[in-house]
Amino acid sequence: MSAGRQRAAECHTATPGSVSTSTGENMALTIRKILENVQSGTIRIPAFQRGFVWDAERVAYLMDSIYKGYPFGALILWRTKEKLVHERQLGPFQLPEVEPDYPIDYVLDGQQRLTSIFGVFQTELTAVEDAPWTGIYFDMSAEADLQESQFICPSSEDIDLARHFPIGTFFDVTAYRKATADLPADRAELIDKVQSVFKEATIPTQEVATEDRARVAIVFERVNRLGVELDTFQLLSAWTWSEDFDLQERIRGLAEDVAPHGFGDISQDTNLILRCCAAVVAEDASPAALMGLKGADVRARFDEIENGVKGAIDFLRKNLRVHRLINLPYSALLVPLAVFFATPGSKGVDVSTAQRESLERWFWKACFSRRFSAGVLRNLKRDIDEMISLRKNGASALDKIAASTDAEYFADQSFTIGTVHTKTLILLLANKDPKSFVSGAGVDLGPVLQAYNREEFHHLMPRSFLKKKGISTSDINSLANFAIISAQDNKRLGGVAPSVYKKKMDVGSVDAILEAALCPHSLFDDDFHTFIEARARTLADYANKKMA
Repeated sequence: MSAGRQRAAECHTATPGSVSTSTGENMALTIRKILENVQSGTIRIPAFQRGFVWDAERVAYLMDSIYKGYPFGALILWRTKEKLVHERQLGPFQLPEVEPDYPIDYVLDGQQRLTSIFGVFQTELTAVEDAPWTGIYFDMSAEADLQESQFICPSSEDIDLARHFPIGTFFDVTAYRKATADLPADRAELIDKVQSVFKEATIPTQEVATEDRARVAIVFERVNRLGVELDTFQLLSAWTWSEDFDLQERIRGLAEDVAPHGFGDISQDTNLILRCCAAVVAEDASPAALMGLKGADVRARFDEIENGVKGAIDFLRKNLRVHRLINLPYSALLVPLAVFFATPGSKGVDVSTAQRESLERWFWKACFSRRFSAGVLRNLKRDIDEMISLRKNGASALDKIAASTDAEYFADQSFTIGTVHTKTLILLLANKDPKSFVSGAGVDLGPVLQAYNREEFHHLMPRSFLKKKGISTSDINSLANFAIISAQDNKRLGGVAPSVYKKKMDVGSVDAILEAALCPHSLFDDDFHTFIEARARTLADYANKKMA
């Protein structure tokens, strides 16, 4: 275990009513005890664990570490009186269906080590998947070396039983007797000593004894922080709500319902959906609230959750020109909105003008203040509470958050698809109902925002024109130099000075085009720095108006 994981595991102290952890010799398990506990069903693998990924070399090195007494990390076991509905097989082994003794120990950390030890030394189960790594041998001809491993996993054609001893026989009396029968006395004595080391070896363990699954989730997240992040969705799927309620299936159904509106990819962001679940049911989107959800409550209110997500998406599309989840500067914006629109049955929320304006101001303030870049859970909790108040009382302090922007926001930052400030600019421009820079006709934002690629957004002052004037790339790519201009229009206008391409624009629509693009007439003066300053001010003024 790494130092970070060791610290995370040791940070849980035994206090009344809390997670208890114990370490020390009395918590160590012998290899034989591990084999017995796994086969009896006492030690099990929860479904939220990943599969076995170690290769033969790592397994052989683990055996060498055990043999030489090197530290190799503790197992962290969650002791509970309740069996999980969904579990994972142990590496390539389908564990027998036995009624386990209670309590059960689920592996929170050390699954790779546990699977390696069990796979190498167990002799009762047949692997249901290819598992060549289980054939570990002790090289009797290898010199004892502190660094080099004396254990190998040779291919079948390279095995020399006069030199390679199968350590998988160490805990099977009959197999061990047969494997040592023809060994010379000196090698038989060597193998007896090696076997003795493994029979006496103990595997350190730490125990988390609790029935509080929220605490289990926190421990699992902390011990895995330096490795693979906690997959909350798998965790909750393992603690499935009931046999007749499939959370994954319901979420797939929700994604199918919103797919025609451009939000089908919401099913790929399972953590977002789960936050919406917790926010609606528990009025809190924190991991603790999520882990504390009761299956009956989620089943009873999932229609409400679906209504909330669908209502939020409908509001974002119609009022803020958000046509895909990827258009949102922060996906977390969907969570409080889902709470506002969450209603039972088929009746939706009747949104008053005052409520709509409050929701819109909150949205823009959250974007420009980078509200969900830090303090996410704290801000979500506050916004969820205010959303509930806004729906019930018609007014709240939802939009009473400090936020403003200035010209520097648009002048100093670069246009990069996928970043918060670029997404915010694109939505700001979309909300002005942009027009074609050639014909002056209104732009169909659906295809533009659903495609959401660089081809739909181009420089007002063309790059090739500015390069010739010696303008740096970072200045050329300033947010203030971009507008919603299709690839077709951009090609038609060409990479010439604005004063030149103006002649290709519909003469009667120029003023309307510029107004819809929040673009000052100084564009056609061909003075880049003067134009950028003016455009940045225009954008900032409009943004502050949306937040006012």
